[in-house]
Amino acid sequence: MKLICSVLISWSFLFFSPPSFALQPGEIVVVANGLYHDSVDLARYYMKARNIPKKNLLKIATTDRIFIDRDRYNSEIAKPVRKFLQKRMRDKEIKCLVTVRGIPLRIDPPRLSSAEKKKLEELQGQRKAISEQLKALDKQETEKQKSLKSQQSVLDAEIKRIKKKDYRAAVDSELTLVLVDEYPLKGWTANPFFVGYKNRQLDISKNEVLFVSRLDAPTVDIVKRVIDDSLAVEKEGLQGKAYIDARWKKPQPGKSLKGYAFYDNSLHLTADFIKSKKLMPVVLDDQQRLFQAGEAKDAALYSGWYSHHQYVDAFQWRKGAVGYHIASSECSTLRTGKSQVWCKRMLEEGVAATIGPVGEPYVQAFPVPEVFFRVLADGYYSLAEAYFLSVPFLSWQMILVGDPLYTPFANRLVN
Repeated sequence: MKLICSVLISWSFLFFSPPSFALQPGEIVVVANGLYHDSVDLARYYMKARNIPKKNLLKIATTDRIFIDRDRYNSEIAKPVRKFLQKRMRDKEIKCLVTVRGIPLRIDPPRLSSAEKKKLEELQGQRKAISEQLKALDKQETEKQKSLKSQQSVLDAEIKRIKKKDYRAAVDSELTLVLVDEYPLKGWTANPFFVGYKNRQLDISKNEVLFVSRLDAPTVDIVKRVIDDSLAVEKEGLQGKAYIDARWKKPQPGKSLKGYAFYDNSLHLTADFIKSKKLMPVVLDDQQRLFQAGEAKDAALYSGWYSHHQYVDAFQWRKGAVGYHIASSECSTLRTGKSQVWCKRMLEEGVAATIGPVGEPYVQAFPVPEVFFRVLADGYYSLAEAYFLSVPFLSWQMILVGDPLYTPFANRLVN
């Protein structure tokens, strides 16, 4: 996971009052792949379980592959979704999309033109030649090395520009802005719902953004189990223990934090909050090690880091569990197979909701753990609302997997 310029977030969000939206079933459109029966059947299964109007089912025709290129995304996904929504948005009645198993996960960069391919080959050839020169240089020729490495950096930047890797995005994250006429595709766009941007002037307004969540997993049965567990747990409330896996000791109060330190401290603050509200017992690990096999029994909530593409089978998940592991590309696939990415494996092992990136997001793009769990624990706000109040960027790498209406602590309001 790379670390680039940090997003500095005001600590005032620790005491924020989230806007009153409380997502409703009639405000959700479910997007299924009409070319695959399983996708449509799952959409109907969910809509029946949540009493979502039948008219809110949108069937599109697209590939069921994990990746889709930008041109096909625009024509096969964005265009029909936009057309469907424009007919329904006169009264701003739709606030959330749910993508269902069978819809691609990630948008690849735009296809290169013939001229771009030719230019890329030339640049890669030049870079290879410089690499050979560097290998042949004597160690004493420091000035020559410095000059060649400088040339190499310039070439790397130009190669990156042509490849347009920063144009990659999660399908779900891109769909949040499907009603926006024009916005930069390179990199990310600031999320106006993120509490860290409170009172800031942003390019995109809240009225232009849709919540998006995904009902997806390695098998159809797991998706149905996620739906069923979410509904069942809402009646009794989520029970179990919270496992928080920080890497360092809690810093001194008032210390300026950014990047990794900011997120590690947010894990500590998550543990503190859960304890203070007496939601459930908390197990906090502030060592470099991760929870190991058999150490996380009755896990209802989990957040921690950092094990890249290597799920650690430490958890005995409770029904309705929410698991969030901070690491790159942990939602790069949700298909069956040998992959050990955390989102896929947590769903296989029993969680009802998870968060993760489909590619390299950079650390400051992750949802802030304390905000996410604080809002979720309120009992009034849904999973989707907790996620969108805590995630800094849209049109980027992060996705939410789970029932957007899931409210695991709704019983607290009754009690």
